[in-house]
Amino acid sequence: MNYNDKKIIVTGSAGFIGSTLCLKLLERGDNIIGIDNHNDYYDPKIKEARLQRLIKYSNYQHYKIDLSDKKSLDEVFKDHKVSKVVNLAAQAGVRYSMENPLAYINSNIVGFAQILENCRYHNIENLVYASTSSVYGANTKMPFSENDSANHPLSVYAASKKSNELMAHTYSYLYQLPTTGLRFFTVYGPWGRPDMALFKFTKAILDEKPIDVYNHGNHTRDFTYIDDIVEGVIKTLDNPATINANWNSNEPDPASSNAPWSIYNIGNNKRIQLMDYIKALEETLGMKAKVNFLPLQPGDVPDTYASTKKLKDEFNYKPSTSVVEGVSHFVKWYKNYYK
Repeated sequence: MNYNDKKIIVTGSAGFIGSTLCLKLLERGDNIIGIDNHNDYYDPKIKEARLQRLIKYSNYQHYKIDLSDKKSLDEVFKDHKVSKVVNLAAQAGVRYSMENPLAYINSNIVGFAQILENCRYHNIENLVYASTSSVYGANTKMPFSENDSANHPLSVYAASKKSNELMAHTYSYLYQLPTTGLRFFTVYGPWGRPDMALFKFTKAILDEKPIDVYNHGNHTRDFTYIDDIVEGVIKTLDNPATINANWNSNEPDPASSNAPWSIYNIGNNKRIQLMDYIKALEETLGMKAKVNFLPLQPGDVPDTYASTKKLKDEFNYKPSTSVVEGVSHFVKWYKNYYK
């Protein structure tokens, strides 16, 4: 396939998932327009370092703007012939949403509305956007399936992402805009966010300081390596959502529609104990963690575990990176980045 005539906007392009996705798309020849506001939610230096990997490609252009800045965003869409959009820009973090909920409304809801409007007016062929496993909230039936309802979020972050799914459906239904929402499950790997557990744990262990482990270590997570996540994003980017001809309004499937709208889990389809994750890190570092056990944090869910059957059935998606392998890749990158 010749990708050179494609122009794809990737928002959050200086972020963890966004920059890794851009790199893969640039390597295969796509023309990428990156958008990022470079906010200081975490150290902007790592965002600049991620960006340096992208700007060396002649098929990459970068814009430093906020999605809620309607005028600037509109101009980017007007100035380029865009065929597809991947919206990964968002205010992230469950715990921070307890402290600063309005940041999530502004970035994740107002910003996403600006994206939808531009997709509508510029006849975009496909919109893929980041949702989150956090939308499953109070659900306890495992593994989490897209075919189960997810209507009881436990944080403003999760609620803002569920709102994105509903907003996207409206645009798919009213304007036949193909949209795909991706519920990411605990993404980790090189070039990750410094506020994430693996970053914090690695730094603390190397500094011989204690690590904070919530819910007294009784967490399970579907840890998913960054390359496996990006593989799933690209599969949905190359295959826009279509109408489900078998969708039944009397028994509505929550993951598809009579509009070109779809929802997918992207996870590793494995339930990993948090303490086993920490053990993999200890073995890679050759050092023992000093653990400070704490109660469950408000807004946190004790367990996540993804059913990836839908993505596997439709796109032959098969995550291939074990936690031991993924943690090893991260530590190697971390030591090199902070040497």
